[in-house]
Amino acid sequence: MQLNSLIKLNKKKIRVGRGIGSGKGKTSSRGHKGQKSRSGVAIKSFEGGQMPLYRRLPKRGFKSLKKINTAVLNLSNIQKLVDIKKNDLKNTLSLKILKEKKLINKKFFKLKILGSGELKNNVDITADYASKNAQKKVEKAGGKLHLSKK
Repeated sequence: MQLNSLIKLNKKKIRVGRGIGSGKGKTSSRGHKGQKSRSGVAIKSFEGGQMPLYRRLPKRGFKSLKKINTAVLNLSNIQKLVDIKKNDLKNTLSLKILKEKKLINKKFFKLKILGSGELKNNVDITADYASKNAQKKVEKAGGKLHLSKK
């Protein structure tokens, strides 16, 4: 350890407004006059009493024009739909059939099948997308999975 390598740790705070000799005297680095030179000023988005811009603009969120709503069905959900007798599904399943039976909302334009759960009945499913796991499980149950071309 040498004297030239020592670091000063007890730096004094610069006390503004304590005379011209301090270097931060008179206006205390606030400039001359004006609202910002006074104490107790907070002007971030203040517009002089006018309704601020962030309150004038409507809060509407964002909806992508390119987004295509995709209905996602797990195999467990499909099994439930098949089990319920009142749905009257004749071992075929597609987005069109699901919309007609009002089992799925009309806002969906594509159907995706995921492999969560088990499928016991053999069902022919027509979908836009499917996971590899779902394809294996449907074929294992004796059904077929038709994927429409993109």
